[in-house]
Amino acid sequence: MPISDIPIFSMLRTKMQWHQERQKILAENVSNADTPKFKPRDLAPLKFESNTLRPAAVGAAGSTAAGGVTLVRTDPGHIAAVGEGPPHFRSDRNGRYEVRPAGNAVNLEDEMLKVAANQMDYQTATTLYGRSLGLIKTAIGKR
Repeated sequence: MPISDIPIFSMLRTKMQWHQERQKILAENVSNADTPKFKPRDLAPLKFESNTLRPAAVGAAGSTAAGGVTLVRTDPGHIAAVGEGPPHFRSDRNGRYEVRPAGNAVNLEDEMLKVAANQMDYQTATTLYGRSLGLIKTAIGKR
């Protein structure tokens, strides 16, 4: 079984990709702080429940019509099935901006706070990814 089939690794990889994409957008916001009529952008928060695979004809106990057993998500917070392909992130355009006379709406303090929070979250995801790999190596005796 490849590591990409393990849900925690897939979720952490998606989370790291989201943070990388958000970092690019936040860097563009900061670099365009003096550009007239520039509006800052941001990514919508990442939601893992949108990646669910819904099995057909699942009964109350999680058995399918063919007799096989599948997992049932009884709560939206449960880990979703893997295999939807590469992630596509939505842009969040619902922000409130203070616009300066030149028409620029970038607030450098807010953007730098977002950059710092994004970096901390990315480091957390990479640490979890590395430690999870370490656990698997320990489990198979490669450590």
